[in-house]
Amino acid sequence: MEATSYMFGPYKIDKKEVFYSTDFSYALVNLRPLLPVHVLVCPRREVQRFAELTTDETSDLWITAQKVGKQLESYHKASSLTFTIQDGPQAGQTVPHVHIHIIPRKSGDFEKNDEIYDALDVKEKEMKQSLDLDKERKDRSIEEMAEEADEYRKLF
Repeated sequence: MEATSYMFGPYKIDKKEVFYSTDFSYALVNLRPLLPVHVLVCPRREVQRFAELTTDETSDLWITAQKVGKQLESYHKASSLTFTIQDGPQAGQTVPHVHIHIIPRKSGDFEKNDEIYDALDVKEKEMKQSLDLDKERKDRSIEEMAEEADEYRKLF
């Protein structure tokens, strides 16, 4: 089920950035990836907190994350995956829309594996600042993101 655009909290997401969707969820490339590969899976319905999802939305969100993660891990020849949800502002969530970060991992991508969580927190804060204040944006272009999404679409 394809839409012309998607909402990620208050932000409109161009369909060119979305590479997989279901009736309840969608997967998109990241505006500011933490590592070369870092995607998000979101419910279609704008929901701020994980506990607010319906049973169908929760199930579909995780099945979508599993499917996307498996394909990206294989495609990028990674050896592991990090799945992360920052559920609420004190957990580091800066966009008020439930989303799962999926990051294929390779040996040595961080000196200590858990450093990824600190890096995620910093990226979330930078993203909010750039989206809210439009300061010194280092965001990827829509063309870059569309090209990546086109590659991933072929996997499904």
